[in-house]
This record gives sequence, structure tokens and C-alpha cells, in this order.
Amino acid sequence: MRAIVVREFGGTPEPADMPVPEPGPGQIQIHLEAAGVNPVDQRIIDGFLDGQLPHDFPMIPGVDGAGTVSAVGAGVDDFDIGDRVVGKFLSPPLGHGTFAEYLVAADGGTLVKLPDEVTAVRAAALPTAGITALDLLHAAEVQRGQRVLIVGASGGVGSYLVQLAAMAGAHVIATARPDDTDRMVRLGAMEVVNYGRMTVTDSPTHAEAARLSVADSVRITDPGGIEAVFDLVSPPPVFADNASLVKPGGHAYSTIGSADEADLKARGIIGGNLESRGGTAELSELLRLVATGDLMVPIRNLPPLADAPAMIGAAGARGKTVLVI
Repeated sequence: MRAIVVREFGGTPEPADMPVPEPGPGQIQIHLEAAGVNPVDQRIIDGFLDGQLPHDFPMIPGVDGAGTVSAVGAGVDDFDIGDRVVGKFLSPPLGHGTFAEYLVAADGGTLVKLPDEVTAVRAAALPTAGITALDLLHAAEVQRGQRVLIVGASGGVGSYLVQLAAMAGAHVIATARPDDTDRMVRLGAMEVVNYGRMTVTDSPTHAEAARLSVADSVRITDPGGIEAVFDLVSPPPVFADNASLVKPGGHAYSTIGSADEADLKARGIIGGNLESRGGTAELSELLRLVATGDLMVPIRNLPPLADAPAMIGAAGARGKTVLVI
């Protein structure tokens, strides 16, 4: 089968021919049609789980995928050949991922049958980013009328989170580049803070300009503070500045490990570094929302599998990249 592989930690992804995996007891074989690309793919390639989980090389990356069940092992009762499915596949040993034509997964993992209304391409864009966004929403217990700031709203997680927070009735403040402002508003943002917004200083010539930080911009428009910050991109000092906007008793979360949890607690703020734990129930809920048209899947790029090496780890994503297999 065609696949994308990495031959060592930190290696360069490359096309390769690999054996088709066969399902054992309790496993199903999936003929993949689409695979979602996520930042975690590059982190796995770089070895951030080395020592925590076993890996097989050549390693096929890819966590999210959708396709059709093509074979089932003994003891599988929940899935039949021909079922359309989507899943989040991150189980040991790593290295048997979705950037390939076939994948074998354990029955009972994060695997859900697809509603007729949802294509494999849209489904493949959901698991990691969508579940993370839903986990953030639930962790902060977002309620109607609350003001929430989403830093890094243009990416996959952010694009889902803007919609989910708006559905919950929150007043969503999203950060985005100027040319992505309209999309943020369509997704449900009530305010958009543009990266690189400029303000003229009080210099004698009025010719100097300084960048206004996201936190300073929000302090101007929301001087009374906000109830929650979801920061998907900022390093620790910037996260701390953004978290200073939150009222005591509010929530602040980082998805990249930037939160000083002791500092947040000392300031009476709930939150910290969130690791997504959601699974089948959350993925099923997201699929229901997509099927009913309430949740838009923000797909930006649809390259073929062969283009995966250029897509993995690409910076500045707006929405989701899905590989067509």
C-alpha cells in the first residue's frame, strides 16, 4: 500500500510502499479515504512521546482518519465490512497511522460510524481538533453571556472553538489576521482582534508606531475583564499576559503547555495546561452537529497523500488540512 513514513525520530517524511496490515482478534481494517493533519503529527515525528509509548519504524504518522471497514478480526461485534467510520488513532505501538491507504484499529477505541450526511473528508478533519475544542468548552463550563477570548482562533481547534462557544451563547472575542476577520465573524465571533494591530505613539513626529498586544487590545474594548481565555498558540509570557484579563473565578487554558498553574491558582483563576481526554462520546456529538449543519468543518487544504511531507508541521494554518487518499 502507499504510505508516508519516517525512518527515525526527527526524520523527513517520505513516500514508501508498506505491507497492508491485517486485523487480528478484536481489530478492524479500514480502507482510508482521508486523513486529517494536526500539529501533533510533527511532534510525534520529533519524538515527544519517546519513552512514554513504544514506536515502530518505519513509522507511519497520522492520528485522524476516515474511510470504510474492509475487514474485521475475530470477536468484533460493533462494526461490519462496509461501515463508514472515522476515528482518532493514537494507541501503542505508534507508527501505524492514517497517512496510508489502510489502517488496523482496535474495536473499542475512539471510532465512530459516519452519518450519511457527513463525507469522509469532512469527518477526517474532526477528531483531534474538534474533540480538543469541545474539551476546552466543557472544562471552562462556558455559559450564555460570558465573554471569552480565543487566541489562535484561525487554526483547526480555534475554528471549532469559536463556533462551539458561540453556540453556547458566549460573547466570543477571536484573534486572527486582518484578512481572516470576515471568516471569524461568520463562525460566530462578536469581536476580532487582529494580530499586528498598530497604534501611533506620542512621538514628536507622530511617525513611530508600536504593536498593540492582544491583551492590551482586549483591555480597551473589555475593561471590566472577561470570563475565560483559551490560548492555543502563545508562549508562557504572552499566555500570562492574556490570562491577566480573566476575572477571579474565571478560566484560562493553554493547549501547548504555556500555563503556570500555580500562578493561576494564586490569582483565583481556574485552568492550566489542558490535555484532551475526549473520545467516542465527544466525537459522536461533533458528528451530530456537522450532520445537522450546526457545525461547519473548516477545511482549508485538500492535498493528495503524496503531498503530505509538505503539509506536516506547516505553520500558520487557517482551518484544517485533510489529505485525500
